[in-house]
Amino acid sequence: MKLAWMYCSEFHKNGTYDLDFKNPNSNTADYLSSDKLADVYLDFIKDFPMVSIEDPFDQDDWAAWTALTAKTSIQIVGDDLTV
Repeated sequence: MKLAWMYCSEFHKNGTYDLDFKNPNSNTADYLSSDKLADVYLDFIKDFPMVSIEDPFDQDDWAAWTALTAKTSIQIVGDDLTV
């Protein structure tokens, strides 16, 4: 079994990422920086048979996109990035 992770860039808030974005009372102290979110992705890639991630970061977070693609060989899809 292979996995693909489709992650919306909609949980981007004020330069950070809210993984609890469906909770209207999410704690801002738990928001992740781009680097920390990349670490979450890399841990999943290491631990599970990931083949692809779609929209791992906000469409304007170019530095994060570049850094993640340099650290992994799986497919990184950017439909929000490329529109």
